[in-house]
Amino acid sequence: MSDDRTRVGEPDRSFIAMGEDHEVRYWSGKFGVDRETLQRAVDQVGNSADAVEEFLQGQRAG
Repeated sequence: MSDDRTRVGEPDRSFIAMGEDHEVRYWSGKFGVDRETLQRAVDQVGNSADAVEEFLQGQRAG
């Protein structure tokens, strides 16, 4: 389901919506990864931004 663009307020930064190009651009930039790496992380741990960040940090360390 896509974001309701008529809703005013802060974006929900706790989840990553891979179907929304603007969110993919934001999260890819925030984590310093390309779309494919972000998608693999979401596939592995789900769309929680905290879980994806932890997963990506673990990938860099290992």
